[in-house]
Amino acid sequence: MGRRFFILLGLLLLVVSLYGKFGFQESQSFAKVSTDNLLAISWQNAFCETHKKKRECRQLEKSSYAASHFTLHGLWPQPRSKVNCHGPKKVKLPKALYKELAEVMPAVKSGLQNHEWKKHGTCYGKSPSEYFEDAISLLKQINTSQVREFFARNVGKRVSVEQVRRAFDKSFGKGSGRKVKMVCKNGLITELWINLKGKITPKTDIKELLKGAKNVHGGCRKGVIDRFGYQGRR
Repeated sequence: MGRRFFILLGLLLLVVSLYGKFGFQESQSFAKVSTDNLLAISWQNAFCETHKKKRECRQLEKSSYAASHFTLHGLWPQPRSKVNCHGPKKVKLPKALYKELAEVMPAVKSGLQNHEWKKHGTCYGKSPSEYFEDAISLLKQINTSQVREFFARNVGKRVSVEQVRRAFDKSFGKGSGRKVKMVCKNGLITELWINLKGKITPKTDIKELLKGAKNVHGGCRKGVIDRFGYQGRR
C-alpha cells in the first residue's frame, strides 16, 4: 500500500511539472506588473490601403466594426524589460475572450495576438487573458469617446494632430492630448500611440492613466482619415 502511494505521488508530481513546462498560461506566476505602457490603436481602413492582401483586409466589410472604429494593435510595456519578459509562448484564450478580441483586433486572422503576446505581453506581468482584457477595455473607452466620433465625422478629410489632441482633451481631460502621437503612412493616419501611467485593470478609467503619463514627441503633424475601401494609395 505504501509503495502504491509513492508511485501515485510521483505520477502526480510529474503531471504538475509537465503542466507548468508546456505553458498552460492561467497557472503561471508573473513578475511585477508594468505601470508604464503605450497603447497602440489602428485605423483599419488606412492599414488595409497598403495591406489589401492580408486576410483581415480581404474580409473587411463596410458594416464591420473595424471599418468605423479603432482597432487594437497592442499594449506595449515601456521600456521593454529583459527581466520581466517571460511566460507561455503560445496564446490560448477562452472562447468568449477570443471572440471579443477578434472583433477589435481583426488581425487575429493573421496571428497578431501571438506576436503581440510574445513581444510585449510577456513583459506585462499578467496572464495572456488578463493582458488582452486590459487592452480591450482601454480600446473600448476610446471607441466610445469623442475621439472616435471625431474620426467618424471627418472620414476622407485631412486633419491635424492638434485637432486629434483636442478631441482627447474633451473626452479625457485637459492635457491628455499631449500623451498622444499620430502615426502616418503615405499621407494617411494609420495609428495613434498613447502613453499611459498606472496599473491597468478592465475597470480602470483611461482618464486616470493619461494624467500621469509622459508627453509624447515626434509623430506626424497632419494626415487623412481614410474611408472604407481601397483608394489606390501605395
